[in-house]
Amino acid sequence: MKYYPIFLDIKGKSCLIVGGGPVGARKAATLKKCGANVKVISDQFSSECDDLKTISICLEKKKYEKEDVKGMFFVFAATNNSDLNQQIKHDASLLNILCNVADAPDNSDFLLPSIIDRGDLIVAVSTSGTSPAMAKRIRQNLENYLGPEYEPFLRLMGNIRKRLVSSGNAQNENKDIFYKLIERDVLELIKANDDIKINAVLWDVLGKEYTYEDLVSLGRDE
Repeated sequence: MKYYPIFLDIKGKSCLIVGGGPVGARKAATLKKCGANVKVISDQFSSECDDLKTISICLEKKKYEKEDVKGMFFVFAATNNSDLNQQIKHDASLLNILCNVADAPDNSDFLLPSIIDRGDLIVAVSTSGTSPAMAKRIRQNLENYLGPEYEPFLRLMGNIRKRLVSSGNAQNENKDIFYKLIERDVLELIKANDDIKINAVLWDVLGKEYTYEDLVSLGRDE
């Protein structure tokens, strides 16, 4: 295995993207979605960057300077100038800052996988930089299997877990409850939008103080 897979909490971390094209815009939007403080530096910005201002991403129109990487948690070199990208990588390395180089995966400290986002379910697919097109194809195939119903299902399960923990249930007892909910096909019932049957399962397994409508709405906007 060439790379060590890891999921990082970057909420509140400062991340820099150098490059205002479509690639930089996509990276910036994903970083912001994960709670990072994002700055994009470029001497010009593409139309794809127009929406970034609306989600509190700092766009600074200027040429890159080596001081720009100071204090950053991550740096992304995403310009259309390979020499500049390598300079950014060099400057980041001198400060022990991890850097991803868009046009040179072999010279990057980390790679960005192809991602399936279903709320708390995140599936990352990587071919270790050998074939991004294949990673995208695999992701598309998995998206057909892992439908949007997984997002409310995992939100439901997470909120049930919080309530059970706060009520002092034993860990083994909680494990049995979650297996029962999975075996009773709650996921398929959510896919079918059958709230009545979902509540019937919840009441049977947990009691009538547990309702799907209340539980699935908690944390929806977090």
